[in-house]
Amino acid sequence: MASANSWTLEIASPVAAPRLFRAAVMDWHTLAPKLTSHVVASAHPVEGEGGVGSVRQFNFTPVMPFAFMKEKLEFLDIDKCECKSTLIEGGGIGVAIETATSHIKVEPAADGGSVVKVESTYKLLPGVEVNDEITKAKESVTAIFKAAEAFLVANPDTYN
Repeated sequence: MASANSWTLEIASPVAAPRLFRAAVMDWHTLAPKLTSHVVASAHPVEGEGGVGSVRQFNFTPVMPFAFMKEKLEFLDIDKCECKSTLIEGGGIGVAIETATSHIKVEPAADGGSVVKVESTYKLLPGVEVNDEITKAKESVTAIFKAAEAFLVANPDTYN
């Protein structure tokens, strides 16, 4: 029987929650190839217009252990800067992972910035063990938000 596991992560940012959510979550398929081209070769919507049920695909460079991943948006509350998505193809699905979901909420901080809260839940295939993959996953998620943050700080008129 496969075992269910999860991890959580919090990332503080000086960028306001709505801007960071729009850039690092909702529009990441547009920004990722520009800001993290060493990791993301290309990305595009596969189906939908960005709402619940939409699917987008990220294609990776050889630095990643898999060529691509497709994620489906399961829940979205733009006003609360919150979403939940499920990995539906690639990214280890069928190889090491049976299922994987991510719940992201970007909350306003007292200083005008924000706090990104991420909870990832996954079910490994039988016989698969997690070694340093959780650390790598947390580092990857942090890198996404920090890349978006740097872009937003450098471009204060974007995503307002």
